[in-house]
Amino acid sequence: MARMAGSRRPEQRLVIEGGVRLKGTVRVSGAKNAILPMLAATVLTSGECVFTGVPRLRDVAVMETILRRLGAAVRWETGPDGTGVLRVSARNLSSHRVSEDLMGEMRSSIFLMGPLLGRLGRARVSTPGGCAIGPRPIDQHLRGLAALGATIRQQGAHIEAEAASLEGTEIHLDIPSVGATENLIMAAVLARGTTVIRNAAREPEIVDLQNFLNRLGARVRGAGRDTIRIDGVRRLGGAEHAIIPDRIEAGTFMVAAAITGGEVILENVIPEHLEAVIAKLREAGVGITEDREAMVLRVRWSSRPRATDFKTLPYPGFPTDMQPQVMALAAVADGTSVITESVFEQRFGHVPELIRMGARIKTEGRIAVVEGVERLTGAALDAPDLRAGAALVLAGLAARGRTVLRGVNHLERGYERFEERLRSLGARVYRLAWPPSVGSVAGGRPSEGGQAEETSRAAWVAG
Repeated sequence: MARMAGSRRPEQRLVIEGGVRLKGTVRVSGAKNAILPMLAATVLTSGECVFTGVPRLRDVAVMETILRRLGAAVRWETGPDGTGVLRVSARNLSSHRVSEDLMGEMRSSIFLMGPLLGRLGRARVSTPGGCAIGPRPIDQHLRGLAALGATIRQQGAHIEAEAASLEGTEIHLDIPSVGATENLIMAAVLARGTTVIRNAAREPEIVDLQNFLNRLGARVRGAGRDTIRIDGVRRLGGAEHAIIPDRIEAGTFMVAAAITGGEVILENVIPEHLEAVIAKLREAGVGITEDREAMVLRVRWSSRPRATDFKTLPYPGFPTDMQPQVMALAAVADGTSVITESVFEQRFGHVPELIRMGARIKTEGRIAVVEGVERLTGAALDAPDLRAGAALVLAGLAARGRTVLRGVNHLERGYERFEERLRSLGARVYRLAWPPSVGSVAGGRPSEGGQAEETSRAAWVAG
């Protein structure tokens, strides 16, 4: 990622020295895709909302800034277990406008339309940003809000919605959109009467949102199934809520163990949320032991994985957010894998980068054919989006030699202290300010004896 003209701030890159088998224990963070809609939901109430197990991510920071600009009070604390605690009070909400610059930072900011309409009767947002993984239209959000009684006006990138009051209704989604399902649930919570959402998405994060809203005093039933019923209430209170573990982060660490032939224990994980990923990894020959009561998974593998075919689908199918990581595993598997991406049109941005490492991959439309090779080779790479970046880190861990990854900012959107936690498992991965200088390797690599200088020079050549 090139630095902006005139900027003196050094770019951040990751330097990954491959060939180390990961071993140890890692605790999975709270789910990014659960906390973001819940933070939007705090706009619905004047009561204080307290979240525990909150991951410190760039996307969470963006949502925090949005809430502050709307007039909410937000305060970070550290819990007894060292994880993040976030207190939010929207008692003095003073604005219905989400600034365009922040909407461009994160797609999840669209979640604020429903809560702002429910609380203030008005919302003004812009077309959301996020990862470039293909078109993700918000038409289902807008049609659903209009069905609830909102008047929608769109001019260029700006969207305004108004409603004197929202009225319960029946909504049938064309596709089971996670974002639309969550947005419409939140809009319907304070609507008059009953709202029924059919063909709703079924993701665990939607169940977690329902549980949080019901703690506030909402009446939501059916999350996790394809029909959700919301009986509107007049007002909501405050509540404390623990965020569910991040199933995509858990899956990423599982693949990290498998691709390096290591042994990793994952704590704070809900195996039921990972059944599709666990099934595919077992099909590839990876040893996985579950302790559902203790919320622990043990992943162990010491040989070359077997090729396996899979197709991404809405939950409970194989998650699209795990497709790039498992493709990296398929790149070093024994045999040929066929991967079908049915959720997003442009989610093969990691393929050219894996090919630079020696992977044999051919794509046609939404299908990728991956002929496994025995070993990848380190290279200078660009992370095009969040999950692709994670996949390239995993490929670098398994590769021969050194990999330098640009686009670290993508990883910061969805993985908390990613390289630090990988290092705790034995990985040799370091953050580097660019251009490098002596002692510039961050994150715990010894610098005495010229080692940092050697790393910087080698990384410069690789870049």
